[in-house]
Amino acid sequence: MFREKKVLKRLIIIAQDIIELPYLVIDIKLMLMKGIALWITGLPGSGKSTLADEIKKAYPGFIVLRMDEFRKIVTPKPTYSDEERDIVYRSIVYLAKLMTEQGHSVIIDATGNLRKWRVLARKLIPKYGEIYLKCPIEVCVKREKKRIVTRKAPKGIYKKGAKGWPVPGMNVPYEEPKMPELVIETDKVSVRQSLGIIKKLISRLSRQ
Repeated sequence: MFREKKVLKRLIIIAQDIIELPYLVIDIKLMLMKGIALWITGLPGSGKSTLADEIKKAYPGFIVLRMDEFRKIVTPKPTYSDEERDIVYRSIVYLAKLMTEQGHSVIIDATGNLRKWRVLARKLIPKYGEIYLKCPIEVCVKREKKRIVTRKAPKGIYKKGAKGWPVPGMNVPYEEPKMPELVIETDKVSVRQSLGIIKKLISRLSRQ
Protein backbone atom coordinates (compact mmCIF):
# COMPACT_ATOMS: atom_id res chain seq x y z
CA MET A 1 0.00 0.00 0.00
CA PHE A 2 2.86 2.38 0.89
CA ARG A 3 4.53 1.64 -2.44
CA GLU A 4 1.26 2.26 -4.32
CA LYS A 5 0.90 5.64 -2.64
CA LYS A 6 4.47 6.56 -3.59
CA VAL A 7 3.73 5.65 -7.20
CA LEU A 8 0.54 7.73 -7.23
CA LYS A 9 2.33 10.69 -5.66
CA ARG A 10 4.99 10.40 -8.33
CA LEU A 11 2.25 10.45 -10.97
CA ILE A 12 0.93 13.66 -9.46
CA ILE A 13 4.36 15.27 -9.77
CA ILE A 14 4.68 14.11 -13.38
CA ALA A 15 1.18 15.36 -14.18
CA GLN A 16 1.97 18.77 -12.72
CA ASP A 17 5.08 18.97 -14.90
CA ILE A 18 3.60 17.90 -18.24
CA ILE A 19 -0.17 18.45 -18.08
CA GLU A 20 -1.78 21.87 -18.20
CA LEU A 21 -5.18 20.69 -16.96
CA PRO A 22 -5.28 21.13 -13.15
CA TYR A 23 -8.40 19.04 -12.66
CA LEU A 24 -6.53 15.89 -13.76
CA VAL A 25 -4.04 16.41 -10.95
CA ILE A 26 -6.90 16.78 -8.48
CA ASP A 27 -8.53 13.60 -9.80
CA ILE A 28 -5.31 11.65 -9.14
CA LYS A 29 -5.15 13.05 -5.62
CA LEU A 30 -8.72 11.94 -4.96
CA MET A 31 -7.63 8.35 -5.73
CA LEU A 32 -5.53 8.41 -2.55
CA MET A 33 -8.51 8.90 -0.25
CA LYS A 34 -12.17 8.24 0.40
CA GLY A 35 -14.53 10.10 -1.87
CA ILE A 36 -16.22 13.39 -1.11
CA ALA A 37 -19.98 13.91 -1.09
CA LEU A 38 -21.45 17.33 -1.76
CA TRP A 39 -25.17 17.77 -1.23
CA ILE A 40 -26.51 20.79 -3.10
CA THR A 41 -29.85 21.61 -1.51
CA GLY A 42 -32.35 24.40 -2.03
CA LEU A 43 -35.77 25.14 -3.44
CA PRO A 44 -36.66 24.08 -6.99
CA GLY A 45 -35.22 26.75 -9.26
CA SER A 46 -32.50 27.85 -6.83
CA GLY A 47 -29.77 26.70 -9.25
CA LYS A 48 -28.80 23.24 -7.96
CA SER A 49 -28.42 21.49 -11.32
CA THR A 50 -26.63 24.45 -12.88
CA LEU A 51 -23.99 24.43 -10.14
CA ALA A 52 -23.73 20.64 -10.18
CA ASP A 53 -22.94 20.83 -13.90
CA GLU A 54 -20.27 23.50 -13.31
CA ILE A 55 -18.60 21.43 -10.58
CA LYS A 56 -18.63 18.42 -12.90
CA LYS A 57 -16.92 20.48 -15.63
CA ALA A 58 -14.23 21.63 -13.20
CA TYR A 59 -13.80 18.16 -11.64
CA PRO A 60 -14.73 15.47 -14.19
CA GLY A 61 -14.09 12.76 -11.61
CA PHE A 62 -17.23 13.72 -9.68
CA ILE A 63 -20.40 11.70 -10.28
CA VAL A 64 -23.66 13.65 -10.23
CA LEU A 65 -26.61 11.93 -8.56
CA ARG A 66 -29.70 13.85 -9.67
CA MET A 67 -32.79 13.14 -7.66
CA ASP A 68 -35.13 13.73 -10.60
CA GLU A 69 -33.27 11.15 -12.71
CA PHE A 70 -32.89 8.76 -9.78
CA ARG A 71 -36.59 8.96 -8.94
CA LYS A 72 -37.55 7.94 -12.50
CA ILE A 73 -35.79 4.61 -11.93
CA VAL A 74 -36.71 3.94 -8.30
CA THR A 75 -40.33 5.12 -8.65
CA PRO A 76 -41.27 5.19 -12.37
CA LYS A 77 -44.71 6.57 -11.50
CA PRO A 78 -43.96 8.85 -8.54
CA THR A 79 -46.73 9.93 -6.19
CA TYR A 80 -44.47 12.24 -4.14
CA SER A 81 -46.04 10.96 -0.94
CA ASP A 82 -44.17 11.37 2.35
CA GLU A 83 -43.46 7.63 2.50
CA GLU A 84 -42.19 7.54 -1.07
CA ARG A 85 -39.96 10.58 -0.55
CA ASP A 86 -38.47 8.94 2.53
CA ILE A 87 -37.61 5.75 0.64
CA VAL A 88 -36.14 7.58 -2.35
CA TYR A 89 -34.02 9.98 -0.29
CA ARG A 90 -32.70 7.27 1.99
CA SER A 91 -31.81 5.24 -1.10
CA ILE A 92 -29.83 8.04 -2.72
CA VAL A 93 -27.99 8.72 0.55
CA TYR A 94 -27.02 5.06 0.81
CA LEU A 95 -25.86 5.02 -2.81
CA ALA A 96 -23.69 8.08 -2.16
CA LYS A 97 -22.24 6.38 0.92
CA LEU A 98 -21.28 3.26 -1.04
CA MET A 99 -19.72 5.28 -3.84
CA THR A 100 -17.60 7.41 -1.52
CA GLU A 101 -16.40 4.28 0.27
CA GLN A 102 -15.08 3.07 -3.09
CA GLY A 103 -13.17 6.32 -3.58
CA HIS A 104 -15.67 8.06 -5.88
CA SER A 105 -16.64 11.67 -5.24
CA VAL A 106 -20.31 12.51 -5.72
CA ILE A 107 -22.65 15.45 -5.96
CA ILE A 108 -26.18 14.94 -4.67
CA ASP A 109 -28.34 17.28 -6.72
CA ALA A 110 -31.56 17.14 -4.72
CA THR A 111 -33.89 19.45 -2.83
CA GLY A 112 -33.96 17.15 0.22
CA ASN A 113 -36.75 19.22 1.74
CA LEU A 114 -36.61 17.47 5.13
CA ARG A 115 -33.51 18.01 7.24
CA LYS A 116 -33.45 14.41 8.49
CA TRP A 117 -32.21 13.07 5.13
CA ARG A 118 -29.31 15.50 5.02
CA VAL A 119 -28.50 14.69 8.64
CA LEU A 120 -28.42 11.00 7.70
CA ALA A 121 -25.95 11.70 4.89
CA ARG A 122 -23.70 13.64 7.25
CA LYS A 123 -23.80 10.77 9.72
CA LEU A 124 -22.92 8.10 7.15
CA ILE A 125 -20.38 9.93 4.95
CA PRO A 126 -17.14 11.17 6.59
CA LYS A 127 -16.15 13.66 3.86
CA TYR A 128 -19.49 15.40 3.54
CA GLY A 129 -20.28 18.97 2.60
CA GLU A 130 -23.69 20.59 2.52
CA ILE A 131 -24.23 23.51 0.16
CA TYR A 132 -27.43 25.48 0.70
CA LEU A 133 -28.53 27.58 -2.25
CA LYS A 134 -30.63 30.26 -0.62
CA CYS A 135 -32.95 31.98 -3.05
CA PRO A 136 -36.32 33.77 -2.62
CA ILE A 137 -39.18 31.65 -3.86
CA GLU A 138 -40.32 34.50 -6.11
CA VAL A 139 -37.00 34.33 -7.99
CA CYS A 140 -37.19 30.51 -8.15
CA VAL A 141 -40.67 30.72 -9.68
CA LYS A 142 -39.48 33.13 -12.39
CA ARG A 143 -36.50 30.90 -13.19
CA GLU A 144 -38.66 27.80 -13.47
CA LYS A 145 -40.95 29.54 -15.95
CA LYS A 146 -37.97 30.24 -18.22
CA ARG A 147 -36.33 26.86 -17.74
CA ILE A 148 -35.64 25.00 -20.99
CA VAL A 149 -33.39 22.11 -19.90
CA THR A 150 -35.28 20.21 -17.20
CA ARG A 151 -32.85 17.30 -16.55
CA LYS A 152 -35.85 15.01 -15.92
CA ALA A 153 -37.42 17.48 -13.45
CA PRO A 154 -41.19 17.96 -13.69
CA LYS A 155 -42.16 20.87 -15.94
CA GLY A 156 -44.10 23.81 -14.54
CA ILE A 157 -43.56 22.64 -10.97
CA TYR A 158 -44.69 25.87 -9.29
CA LYS A 159 -47.73 26.14 -11.53
CA LYS A 160 -48.64 22.61 -10.46
CA GLY A 161 -47.97 23.55 -6.85
CA ALA A 162 -50.54 26.33 -7.09
CA LYS A 163 -53.06 23.65 -8.02
CA GLY A 164 -52.23 21.50 -5.00
CA TRP A 165 -49.31 19.43 -6.29
CA PRO A 166 -46.76 18.81 -3.45
CA VAL A 167 -43.96 21.35 -4.00
CA PRO A 168 -41.32 22.15 -1.34
CA GLY A 169 -41.56 25.76 -0.23
CA MET A 170 -45.21 26.04 -1.29
CA ASN A 171 -47.44 23.36 0.20
CA VAL A 172 -44.70 20.99 1.38
CA PRO A 173 -42.23 22.24 4.00
CA TYR A 174 -38.60 22.97 3.15
CA GLU A 175 -36.42 22.79 6.25
CA GLU A 176 -33.37 25.00 5.86
CA PRO A 177 -30.02 23.49 6.90
CA LYS A 178 -28.97 24.49 10.41
CA MET A 179 -25.19 24.38 9.92
CA PRO A 180 -24.31 23.87 6.23
CA GLU A 181 -20.72 24.15 5.09
CA LEU A 182 -21.78 26.82 2.60
CA VAL A 183 -24.72 29.16 2.14
CA ILE A 184 -24.82 30.77 -1.30
CA GLU A 185 -27.46 33.36 -2.14
CA THR A 186 -27.90 32.54 -5.81
CA ASP A 187 -30.00 35.61 -6.53
CA LYS A 188 -26.97 37.74 -5.57
CA VAL A 189 -23.92 35.57 -6.35
CA SER A 190 -23.01 34.55 -9.92
CA VAL A 191 -22.44 30.94 -10.98
CA ARG A 192 -18.75 31.68 -11.50
CA GLN A 193 -18.38 33.19 -8.03
CA SER A 194 -20.31 30.29 -6.51
CA LEU A 195 -17.99 27.77 -8.18
CA GLY A 196 -14.97 29.58 -6.75
CA ILE A 197 -16.42 29.31 -3.25
CA ILE A 198 -17.23 25.61 -3.73
CA LYS A 199 -13.70 24.87 -4.97
CA LYS A 200 -12.36 26.04 -1.61
CA LEU A 201 -14.75 23.66 0.17
CA ILE A 202 -13.64 20.75 -2.03
CA SER A 203 -10.02 21.54 -1.25
CA ARG A 204 -10.78 21.59 2.47
CA LEU A 205 -12.68 18.29 2.40
CA SER A 206 -9.89 16.69 0.35
CA ARG A 207 -7.43 17.37 3.14
CA GLN A 208 -9.53 15.72 5.86
